[in-house]
Amino acid sequence: MFKNLLKTLNVGQPAPIPAPGEAAEHLIATGNAAEDAGRLEEAHACYRQAVALAPALPKAHLNLGIAREALGDAAGAKASYEQVLALEPGHPFGAYNLAKLHFVEHRPGPAEDLLRQALAGKPDFTDAWVLLSNVLDARGKTGEAAEAIEQALARKPDYAGALYNQATILRRLGRLDEAEAAVARAIALAPEPQYLGLHSALLAAQGFAEQALEPLRRAIALQPHRFDLRSNELFLLNLVEGTGVQELWERHRALGAEVEAAVPALPLPSRDPRKPRLRLGLVSGDLRAHPVTLFLLPVLERLTRERFEVFCYCSTANQDEFTSRVRALSDRWIDVAEWTDARLTETIAADAIDMLIDLGGHSGDVRLGVFVGKPAPVQLTWLGYLNTTGLTRMDYRLSDTRCDPPDLSQPRHSEQLLLLPHSQWCFRPFVTVEPALTAPCERNGHVTFGSFNKVVKLTRGLALRWGRLLHSLPTARLLVADVGSAKRRAALLSAIVEGGGAADRVEFAPRVDLHAYYRLMDRVDIALDSYPYGGGTTTFDALWMGVPVLTATGELPASRSAASILEALGLDEWIAPGIDQYEALAIERAAGVDEIARLRRTLRERLRSSPLMDEEAFTAAFEAALERAWRERAT
Repeated sequence: MFKNLLKTLNVGQPAPIPAPGEAAEHLIATGNAAEDAGRLEEAHACYRQAVALAPALPKAHLNLGIAREALGDAAGAKASYEQVLALEPGHPFGAYNLAKLHFVEHRPGPAEDLLRQALAGKPDFTDAWVLLSNVLDARGKTGEAAEAIEQALARKPDYAGALYNQATILRRLGRLDEAEAAVARAIALAPEPQYLGLHSALLAAQGFAEQALEPLRRAIALQPHRFDLRSNELFLLNLVEGTGVQELWERHRALGAEVEAAVPALPLPSRDPRKPRLRLGLVSGDLRAHPVTLFLLPVLERLTRERFEVFCYCSTANQDEFTSRVRALSDRWIDVAEWTDARLTETIAADAIDMLIDLGGHSGDVRLGVFVGKPAPVQLTWLGYLNTTGLTRMDYRLSDTRCDPPDLSQPRHSEQLLLLPHSQWCFRPFVTVEPALTAPCERNGHVTFGSFNKVVKLTRGLALRWGRLLHSLPTARLLVADVGSAKRRAALLSAIVEGGGAADRVEFAPRVDLHAYYRLMDRVDIALDSYPYGGGTTTFDALWMGVPVLTATGELPASRSAASILEALGLDEWIAPGIDQYEALAIERAAGVDEIARLRRTLRERLRSSPLMDEEAFTAAFEAALERAWRERAT
């Protein structure tokens, strides 16, 4: 009775007003629902009301910060996250979100401090471990970054993004086999194009060029518009034994035609062909301790500055002392690593560059997309890639008649070959190291062969030939340098043994610094060149240390690179006319111990006094080639 009476008395009375905290929680829930539905402005309004009702509630400020960040208000988001931490120091999500903003603003120091706060309060915070790994990597603490990403994966082993990050970090640490395994796991979970592209790059770094094509082609199938992926495919095909030279040319030409059809050339103002000073633009991602810089520096040092003004567009990420040397020799230097091709194209056109030189081709950090837009009236490619670019808007490729005999190479080039008189390279060693005075065979009683080429150039077919060579010379030994992957060492050794070579006569040397690399050559009598992609820098290095190089020529320009150097030195007897004659010539040369000993003591001076190290004459020939190109294209 009294209960019913109370109900009667309460009829028409207003409902009780919820507490501010309760109302704020309701607004936050409403905002979350709106946010999930994609209605960010509505969510933002709810969170603002929640903050107004409960200004001491960290959750309200956190959600407001997230909404502000989603709406592009980074400053407002930062203020919200800072308020979260003021109300609750060490709040894991407030610290994490604020750390993200600092990281995006390139402030990794404060980001690291905040992430460590977040993890102190929430050790199982997987995303915080992932972000901490990125931050540590950005600070150059690569080892610690690897440990942080391991912590993330210990908590969430099937996190594809974290596995991808782990692979990139392990790659930088030189732990190639672990990196390849990590990205393979990521692909099994989510076959994203970027994961497939990294897998291809890691397989190539391990030395498996042919196998690297499979994930790369899967990535291309998913993103056929990606010029960089298709460019990488062209580069890898140069390394695969059995690739037809005509097929490779057709692929270059087809890709060039496709991208030129998609990107119109810029309209450029006419240039006075008689102008007294030409602006020379260099585009490269290899301006560091790299062969491109090795061959570029002598030219930049001797270039006639009254005639040529040098602009360097550098996309080199890991810059070093050699970067600084190139920078000092540039009239203008622009770091463009983060720039799109479109932005760089427009900048080069605005800079009124007269002659633009690509130093990479389809290798490394490919910037050929810039040349598609034709931002300069004369465009050339040189040094980085021993083949055509496939672009008709690339006017010239600098080379030499030995590496690119005109009758053989010109029909398979979109560019006009611009041939230097002796060589496309002028050698200057990176470091000063004296050669050994005697050849190893003089004291050992047997010949030691060596391989110093990049591991990606070492094919299974080449390893089989090495095995047959060792079988034919039962006392000979083989030293293979710079094979960082245990998987690749095992594969190469297996092929050598299959070819008939004894495993106990093969030694693999790890990657070492430049001085130790040169000292390895003291242990080698004959350097064996790679095939089908021959050596360039390593050929010069071996000759500089008194080690003769044995090579075989092929149809590709890259199959004639070492031969072009040997011919320039008059060492034709070390060149097999084809890969089928490679082993027989190696056996013949190994029998000439007296000649090997003589070359050990004379090769350095022979190289030093040759056109291959005449920096003044080479630079004069280089300038003459540029002048010819300017006369032909600027009029």
